[in-house]
Amino acid sequence: MSVSKIVALTNVGLLASAIERAQSRPMGLPGLVAMYGASGLGKSVGAAFAANRYRAYYVECRDTWSKKAFLQAILREMSVLPGRTLSDMVDQVAEQLSRSGRPLIIDDVQYLLDKAVANVLTDIYNASQGTLVLIGEERVPTSLAKLERLHNRVLEWVPAQPATLEDMQALAAASYPKLHIEDALLEDLRRAVHGCLRRVAVNLYRIYSEAEAIGLDAVDLQQWKQLGRGWFTGEAPARRRA
Repeated sequence: MSVSKIVALTNVGLLASAIERAQSRPMGLPGLVAMYGASGLGKSVGAAFAANRYRAYYVECRDTWSKKAFLQAILREMSVLPGRTLSDMVDQVAEQLSRSGRPLIIDDVQYLLDKAVANVLTDIYNASQGTLVLIGEERVPTSLAKLERLHNRVLEWVPAQPATLEDMQALAAASYPKLHIEDALLEDLRRAVHGCLRRVAVNLYRIYSEAEAIGLDAVDLQQWKQLGRGWFTGEAPARRRA
């Protein structure tokens, strides 16, 4: 993950600030940070930035993972040879977190929380007292509420926010520095995609492609409407009748 290509957007800053507070928390306070929100809001971008900034261990969960697969993935990230048993591996992860003082970021954690593997998270935290960062979709708070031993160890909840106009300005400037995109056009896009950062990125590329094709170095709302392209919102086009 390269931080040089990550723009300091709203959710990037929110997650980084929460991790900073968790890392510097007084002794005795819990150390879990949970960021949650709809897909496409840039949570994983924030995770990538935080992983670089805080030298965090980072794993991206999969729906098929068992307890063993989860622990092995963490230990691979830590460059530690996994032990023979699950208990050995939990101890290895906890020891590495305690010794290094580095956070552990677990992305797409929703795949684990409704399974028995969620208990491993509690074991890791109890054994290490480190900083664990859980990142997932909107149902994460509800899933955590069912896991009392894990839920009461959350220090900060970080709801991911839709992209702001300032986020879009920064992303456009970083991605296409030679193209000026009018604020009114960006605001129209923001409303159309409800602040979904992933769809913002797709549409910014569409604007850039159209501008490059007809030789424009600036695009405003009126020009975009005259082109008749509209916005990609994720909805499939309606079938045309014969």
